[in-house]
Amino acid sequence: MKIAIALSGGVDSATSLYLLKQAGHDVFGLFMKNWEEEDESGACIAEKDAEDARAVCDLLGVPFYSVNFAKEYWENVFIHFLKELEHGHTPNPDILCNREIKFKVLFEKAKALGADFLATGHYCQTKEGNLLKGNDSGKDQSYFLYTVKKEILDQVLFPIGHLEKSEVRKIAEEAKLPVFNKKDSTGICFIGKRNFREFLEKYIPHEPGDIETVEGKKVGTHDGIYYYTIGQRKGMGIGGPGEPWFVAGKDKENRKLIVAQGEDHPALLAPALTATEITWVNEVPSFPLKCKAKIRYRQVEESCTVEKKGEKLIVYFDKAQRAITPRQSVVFYRGKTCLGGAIIEEALSKS
Repeated sequence: MKIAIALSGGVDSATSLYLLKQAGHDVFGLFMKNWEEEDESGACIAEKDAEDARAVCDLLGVPFYSVNFAKEYWENVFIHFLKELEHGHTPNPDILCNREIKFKVLFEKAKALGADFLATGHYCQTKEGNLLKGNDSGKDQSYFLYTVKKEILDQVLFPIGHLEKSEVRKIAEEAKLPVFNKKDSTGICFIGKRNFREFLEKYIPHEPGDIETVEGKKVGTHDGIYYYTIGQRKGMGIGGPGEPWFVAGKDKENRKLIVAQGEDHPALLAPALTATEITWVNEVPSFPLKCKAKIRYRQVEESCTVEKKGEKLIVYFDKAQRAITPRQSVVFYRGKTCLGGAIIEEALSKS
């Protein structure tokens, strides 16, 4: 098979390329540049990553292509990200990037270059048009891929989805891949790790306001509610006796950040949520749907019942969930299979 491998410059995609090459496939590397600006050190992260990706291709003797999707990323991911923040929400650009960039424009580019399949270094798996979790529970990335539909997944390969991260690094070291010990990337998708506040100040107006308790008492001030997310503990500059403070809500209209004291304060807990912008990976399930779901990436799935009301889903959890965050994704699972997901609209105080 002729396979295009999406190379990030990191160890996961490099090892994926190596495994495909070892299996005898006709492989070529595709590197995406999606952001044009330099980071805080004055270096362009994309240039270093491109050099690393090219070095892997040179070592393995496979063709290397670099493509620039900065315009598409700006228009289809970053502008949407900024608009959500301006509305006081906490969006997830990685999910949108997978849908609009990696498994859309990059997928189309791979096909245009003659590839039968696109491969990536994601920790997940596919089977009969279904999206499955990666075997490494600590690295599983199916949460970020729930918007990728069956017809695309049928033409996508995840060569390391069955491996543990430690195994991936071991394979890369034994193969003498130059990125075998390179640190994993962090931060916003393709933008990298930055001072989030300083970065956003270039794009979003400065909107200071008051920090108030759920009872309406002022306890501090903030520089903009878009810097904070529901459930956040640090970075508010308020202290005092008793338990620590957590972000419990946002009042965009009045520029107020609402806080509650104590990790399990009732204002942080809700038994249900509504969600819109629904995507099912494969078949649309029947309702009510008994399954498990998670409302953020670093979370164990929780048992729930999902009902459909018009264009919305109502998700009732067996136990109250902490810090349900509007515009994040709720993703549904049955065993190892990722069924799909939706964008959280609001938490419901009563089930």
